[in-house]
Amino acid sequence: MAEAAAEEKTAVSAAAPPLPVKLIIIVAVVALIMGVGGAVVAIKLLGGTGKGNGGMAEHGVEDGKGGDASKLGSVSTPGVMVDLEPFIVNLADTPEIRYLKIVIKLEADNDAVANDLKSRVAQVRDTILVLLTSKDANSVRTAQGKFQLREEITQRVNGLLPRPGVRGAYFTEFVVQ
Repeated sequence: MAEAAAEEKTAVSAAAPPLPVKLIIIVAVVALIMGVGGAVVAIKLLGGTGKGNGGMAEHGVEDGKGGDASKLGSVSTPGVMVDLEPFIVNLADTPEIRYLKIVIKLEADNDAVANDLKSRVAQVRDTILVLLTSKDANSVRTAQGKFQLREEITQRVNGLLPRPGVRGAYFTEFVVQ
């Protein structure tokens, strides 16, 4: 009987062939590619810029010496803040009516740019109103949508000025209803 039990054990172990090495390598490579691809997608969806300096130069942050900020901890001096009156607009949602209330502060490079913005407040507000009414609720609710809206506001306002001097737009209130 002991011999029969020993023969059954060898038969069971011989029935299950070992996994081929090629199959293990293929599965490992596919898993690695999926992991790297998932990480790239996650970074893109979370707002990564793909630049080595974390996108600080893209947002107008400089180290104060005229160069881009490429070291951690280097920040520029704050610019002159220009307050705009609150905006309450209808969003471009088709089936239902949605509203956006937003308060924006613009950061100017210096007092001259701030004075130029104040003298053109009607043009600045009109440009921002046209932009805001072209958006729908889904596009401005996400963090990525808010960052994109900031960039668009900054670009459009700089387009109004004789010499671009707005570093960025900041939202101090943001309500979608």
